[in-house]
Amino acid sequence: MVDTLAERWGVRDWQKKAEARYAIDRSRGAILVKPQSYMNLSGRPVQSIATFYKIPPQRMLVIVDDLDLPFGTLRMRANGSSGGHNGLKSLIEVFGQDFPRLRIGIGRGHDDPDAVERVLGDFTESERAELRPIVDRAVAGVETWLTQGVTAAMNLLNAKV
Repeated sequence: MVDTLAERWGVRDWQKKAEARYAIDRSRGAILVKPQSYMNLSGRPVQSIATFYKIPPQRMLVIVDDLDLPFGTLRMRANGSSGGHNGLKSLIEVFGQDFPRLRIGIGRGHDDPDAVERVLGDFTESERAELRPIVDRAVAGVETWLTQGVTAAMNLLNAKV
C-alpha cells in the first residue's frame, strides 16, 4: 500500500532514518513510512519518524495486513486493540491505542496452520486478479482520511461492497 501511494502521488525521494525508510509528500502534508525492522518491532522505527516530525498518534494512519479478515475486506478504526496483530502490538506499546489504523484482509491460507506462508508468500492468481479494486478503494480511504478525517474514511471503507 505504501509503495502504491508513493507511486500514485509521485513520491520518489526516499530517505532512511533509524530502521525506517520514509518519503514526504508536501502537497498532501503526508509522510509515508516503511519500517525496516521485523514486523513485531515496528513501533520503534515509526516512533523515530513521529518524534522527529512531531506527529501525534492521532495523525498517524497505520496500514496492516490482517489474516483474520477475509481477503479484500477493509476495516478502518480510529483506535483500538491489536486484535492479535503483532505489528499493532508493537505500535500500541509505543503510542498507546489512540491511533487510526486500516486493516486490509488477506484471509487465512488453507495449507499453513501457522499462517507464515500466507503472510510472507504471494497471492494466488485469482487473488491477484482482484487486487486492483481493493487497492483503489484503500487508496481512496487513505486520501479521504487525509482530507476529511477518520469518520469519513470509516464510512467509506467499512461499508459493505
